[in-house]
Amino acid sequence: MTPEDDPARADDDVRPERPEGQPADETPAADGLDLARALTRATAGSSTRKATKRRKQQPPVRGRVSGSHPDDRDPQLLDATLGRLVADHGWELDLRVHGVFARWSEILGTEIADHATPESFADGRLVVRTDSTAWATQLRLLAPTVVRRLNEELGHGTVLAIDVLGPHGPSWKKGRLSSRDGRGPRDTYG
Repeated sequence: MTPEDDPARADDDVRPERPEGQPADETPAADGLDLARALTRATAGSSTRKATKRRKQQPPVRGRVSGSHPDDRDPQLLDATLGRLVADHGWELDLRVHGVFARWSEILGTEIADHATPESFADGRLVVRTDSTAWATQLRLLAPTVVRRLNEELGHGTVLAIDVLGPHGPSWKKGRLSSRDGRGPRDTYG
């Protein structure tokens, strides 16, 4: 079959006739359709060759290729990131203890919480300050129950003992007539 007989190629091989007076060495002016076809043929062949060259030149690096599956470079949820930070630094127990401090009235009841506040927690010992000596005595009697409730919240064996402190006493070191090395109020009473 010759190119003239092939209907698909018939449009490709149609060339406009040369006007009279045009030299034979000049190519005739191409119309827009011919230019588009030629450009399409040229770019289709070269782009596939370039793509295969690129793939051959740059092999994928393991762990650095992004895909449809999540990896460490994707945006992370704040909850997961904070959880990892807390676990890396070993802050789990401290956060749970401070959570108990914040929910003190829910755990022990409002009556006890109105008169006793937690101050610190270290090495299994919880320090609680009361607003009166009567409440300090009452809390010392309730210490086993309080330890049990706190261990239910924090985990078994977290709180080992409770140190109950009474109210802060008045300071005799204030005022213009105080002495720096004095023993307190008893040095002025005969």
